Amino acid sequence: MTMFAELTADFWRCTAERAVRTFLQTLVAVLGAGGIGLLDAPWVTALSTSGMAALLSVLNAVVAAPIGTPNSPSVLRPRSRVGV
Repeated sequence: MTMFAELTADFWRCTAERAVRTFLQTLVAVLGAGGIGLLDAPWVTALSTSGMAALLSVLNAVVAAPIGTPNSPSVLRPRSRVGV
């Protein structure tokens, strides 16, 4: 069984949400960096940069899967709530 077979639907849902969020944040950053209008925007550059950022977000989540909380795209484990 491969590592990818062990990743759950919840993992992929969280990963997709992170990738979409990263894509949109990068798109806004690239388009807003020069203070340019939407009609003059370098759309090919903005979309390709945003797509690469989203892909790197997905790869980061896959690499983090065996490190952090099981079935989570995060490299961090939740803090223990002892004594709460």
